[in-house]
Amino acid sequence: MNSSRRKTDVTGAVPSTSVAPVTPADLTAVISDAIHTAIQSGRIAAEVPEEIRVERPRHRGHGDYSTNVALQLAKSAGLPARVVAEALSPLVSTATGVAKAEVAGPGFLNITLESAAIGALARDIVLAGDAYGRTDRLNGLRLNLEFVSANPTGPVHIGGARWAVVGDVLARLLEAAGADVSREYYFNDAGVQIDRFVRSLLAAAQGLPVPDDGYSGAYIKEIADAVLRHHPGALDLPESESAAVFRAAGTQLMFDEIKTSLAAFGTHFDTYFNEKDLHDQGDLDTAVTRLRNGGHVYEADGAVWLRTTDFGDDKDRVLVKSDGSWTYFTADCAYYLNKRSRGFERVVIMLGADHAGYVGRMRAMAACFGDDPDRHLEILIGQLVNLVRDGRPVRMSKRAGTVLTLDDLTEAVGTDAARYALARAGVDTMIDLDIDLLTRQSNDNPVHYVQYAHTRPCSVLRKAREAGIDKGAPEDFDPTRLTHEREVELLATLAEFPQVVATAATPGGALPGGAGRHVPPLLRRLPGPAAGRRGPGRPHAGTAVADGGRPTRAAQRPAPARRLGTGTDVRPARGAARAVGRRYGADRKMSPTTSDAAVACASTNHSRPSSNPKTGAGIRTSTRSTGASRPVPDTCER
Repeated sequence: MNSSRRKTDVTGAVPSTSVAPVTPADLTAVISDAIHTAIQSGRIAAEVPEEIRVERPRHRGHGDYSTNVALQLAKSAGLPARVVAEALSPLVSTATGVAKAEVAGPGFLNITLESAAIGALARDIVLAGDAYGRTDRLNGLRLNLEFVSANPTGPVHIGGARWAVVGDVLARLLEAAGADVSREYYFNDAGVQIDRFVRSLLAAAQGLPVPDDGYSGAYIKEIADAVLRHHPGALDLPESESAAVFRAAGTQLMFDEIKTSLAAFGTHFDTYFNEKDLHDQGDLDTAVTRLRNGGHVYEADGAVWLRTTDFGDDKDRVLVKSDGSWTYFTADCAYYLNKRSRGFERVVIMLGADHAGYVGRMRAMAACFGDDPDRHLEILIGQLVNLVRDGRPVRMSKRAGTVLTLDDLTEAVGTDAARYALARAGVDTMIDLDIDLLTRQSNDNPVHYVQYAHTRPCSVLRKAREAGIDKGAPEDFDPTRLTHEREVELLATLAEFPQVVATAATPGGALPGGAGRHVPPLLRRLPGPAAGRRGPGRPHAGTAVADGGRPTRAAQRPAPARRLGTGTDVRPARGAARAVGRRYGADRKMSPTTSDAAVACASTNHSRPSSNPKTGAGIRTSTRSTGASRPVPDTCER
């Protein structure tokens, strides 16, 4: 097999000095090489498919992997699929690490790997450390990711909570693929919404009813009282000066609270961008001039318009109203141009469901600036989130009136459960968060199940340390001994992880649901093989030490006492931890080998689940989402 095709860039593994593992990505390259060889040698005449699928068969007797590529080629080759498969079989069988490739059924190719090629992945995961799963696919791409972007008029609501975790997840996945990502929060501390907020604060401070168009909730009174504590004479000032004090101090206090809530939720930003800066810097004038010079601006009915219908928008958009004031859309134009002028090649904007109509106008705007909307702009629209308790929607917040907040959610179910529950579904899917299920300490809770993949190996590693066992040296590692069914199953699942991360992080079509649709399904498959029950006379995969601290791994070679001969530090099971990860911003000690790329999705602390987790229990339909139990003390301290 051509090594450049066999060892792709998706594993992030350190090159091996002996047997190299064979991953699904490697097999895809092997099959592609075999197709090209078969075509060049005249065995078949066909068009190479754009996608070659390599999957785990349902039955182990059908090999380690299977592909239907011959069925894909049959039509263009003008041959029965089985004949095509028979032409490819000997070519695939001779590849390094492949034991055999057998033709089955109408033309499936069942591939069995050499035992060393399976077990070698455990060593490569250990040697790669945090690099496992990372790629360089997006190297050189500077990307601006804007999310949450709520004005400082109230706490982060539950819809913003969804963006807070999904944005954080997506940023980590993009970084794992090599992109340079800047997380940005856009806000406006002026305008109509802030005016209403200030009037609400003044009314609360004076003991008056909330204005008809004002903001209600206990938080308004709390902030008003805080302003008075900092500025005791604020109400004694002339009306305009008093309003100015409440505007400046109140919005700052509210924004500080928003930042605190997001940080506690594990979400951090590189830049907080104030819309006011666009006006102060003259960016709106710059944007309109640029659009006018491009021939896309015209005047009608006393207003200045942008001809967005030239690029697919349903109507042209006003830039300057007949009274000479700017529109919100003009600020959007200026903000996009500002991002591009800061050197960001791709701009990703996350908006709520009520902004679905913005997509057409924003794409047209990018085109008016001379950009390619498919390349330079990505707009994600997130659907609604509902909180449910006892089968009924929860609509009231203790502190924010009728708006459910991020703090309400974390108080009800815990940060970790909330993060996973909000991230595990595609953002274009409306979800219901069931409080009863999210707080349940049972196998019905899917995140409780996923956390098992981390908790169990952490316990194994702790016992190994207590017994004085170290991981040994790579040269002591014998991959041919990792042949137990559960070991093979776990390694096969971990082998998929780099490609799953790469797919989830691909800008374009994968972005809208990439994180939720690709990574969580892999995570849910990890606990089973990682914590399999013991067979007769055989420790289950992941068990490092028996009673008394004696190494009992079947994979170990004869080695000095109290030394684990695999050289893997029990990382086949530890690899599962990489795909679950840690909660960012937590004060718990976490394993430094946990992969940031995979954490992206789970972002959980580590509870102690029951001993028999099962896949699928309690998981709702695609329109509902569930999460994890409250965290318990970490078991993976070093």
